[in-house]
Amino acid sequence: MSLLPFSSQLIADVGISFGDEGKGRLIPELASELRGTPAAVSVVLKVNGGANSGHTAAGIKLNLLPAGVVEREIAHLAIGSGVVADPRKVWWEALPLEKKGYPTLSRLLIDERAMVSDFTHRLLDLAWEDYRTNVLREEPRGSTGRGITPAFCDETGQWQITFADFLASPDDYRKKLAQRADRVCRTIQHVCQVSAVTWDSFFEKLTAAELRANAEAIELGVFTADEFDFKPFKGAAPFTLNLDALADTYWRAGSSLEKNIGEVRELILSEVRAGRTIIGEFGQSYWLDKRHGFSPNVTASHTFAPEFFESAGIPLQRIHTFGVAKAYDTKVGTHTFITQMDDAHPLAAKLKQIEFGTSTGRQRMVGWFDAVEKGDALRYGGYQDLMINKADALTHDGNWRGELLICTAYEDASGKRYHHVPRNEAVRRTLRPVYAKYAGWSEDISKIRSFADLPESARRYVAAMYRTTVEVAFHGDYGNDLSRIPASALPNFRYLGVGPEPSQLIKDIPTAMELLKLT
Repeated sequence: MSLLPFSSQLIADVGISFGDEGKGRLIPELASELRGTPAAVSVVLKVNGGANSGHTAAGIKLNLLPAGVVEREIAHLAIGSGVVADPRKVWWEALPLEKKGYPTLSRLLIDERAMVSDFTHRLLDLAWEDYRTNVLREEPRGSTGRGITPAFCDETGQWQITFADFLASPDDYRKKLAQRADRVCRTIQHVCQVSAVTWDSFFEKLTAAELRANAEAIELGVFTADEFDFKPFKGAAPFTLNLDALADTYWRAGSSLEKNIGEVRELILSEVRAGRTIIGEFGQSYWLDKRHGFSPNVTASHTFAPEFFESAGIPLQRIHTFGVAKAYDTKVGTHTFITQMDDAHPLAAKLKQIEFGTSTGRQRMVGWFDAVEKGDALRYGGYQDLMINKADALTHDGNWRGELLICTAYEDASGKRYHHVPRNEAVRRTLRPVYAKYAGWSEDISKIRSFADLPESARRYVAAMYRTTVEVAFHGDYGNDLSRIPASALPNFRYLGVGPEPSQLIKDIPTAMELLKLT
């Protein structure tokens, strides 16, 4: 079938699982699809989160900057007010990109209401993790250590520093930073009860993490290793900071971005009036939303389409939401993972070779496709288009020769079935998956570009992912008769990823009604 038109100039690129779905690759594809039309993509807006949301686009790994940077014809790269951004991190990502030939700073606009995160937030991030494990004796949360949650806590506590502060007096900025540093140090010492030895280790740990993350930038000669050394920020005594060094470094990084700080809301409104398309790039996913996910295994921001308008600062209007998933599931941290595979399973062994976090490098847990989660994201969050990536990773290979499973419902010990995700985590932890089985395939599908050319079992599995997701979303409606669902209520399965390269997409997927008849 031909690709259907988008329902709005505003497009939300969102995850419908637990993150790491491959949302970054969608942006170059949308830019390509709309290239040469009056509605060409002119802005990619980073909507939420911060440097904790890794995206990969066209082989380029990004944490903070919008993935639209890889498309040179996209005129504007915007960071919305819903983002917390470390000004040093902006430079650490932008300058290596410039060196590689991607114009970045000339296109970058940071909303003046975007919040500033800094080194103090990172210290507090590590301290809260230490408190959780050593004082409360709970499992570690699995934080990225990028300081994102503490930075958002400053917003709700009304202590925020915004990028507008870099356009004002350095003395005012120093005063705010000094107050922040004092709060952080007191909290780490007296509330988190961190030891002096552990305090010292934080500086080493964060330095090592950034040296690892920025190894390529050092190799390119863009920065020296000293740039990522946090030890100069350590004070003369435990639980103190060298405030002069900290303030000078961050003021220099932030004020040097003066030309890049401004009104994102005016930019978005102007581009909408001109008829062009704006993509909202979301970090994390629906199930990691701070309100709708399962605390403490959530992020600190809102992760679904409505946040587009808060972050952009524009009136509510029609938005076209693109739900992105993988052909199997992954999670990091300490999530309840109902469909997790046993590590000894041959498919798990295969998938874990390719599943590492973009931001942290952490090994991801792997599991079967959970249609209950995707269906709830459709029912309660809504999306008009669907993209599923990494179908090629399921191909029989080595010791992997078995059937594929899709979770269609949950079940408790008494046999009661749940066709939607319980909102009570205590209940959710007691559930087991109900699976439907599908034949696998051994043919290499990475070079296939037409749905009809896929092996029959691959076509049936793709159709089954769609059908089971829809069955969950509309369970209890229309007498559970899928043929009665209005076609307008069904998402369009637009792209199927069969490899990591931009060209490895299948775009002629049958219509919703045709897919529902395939299984």
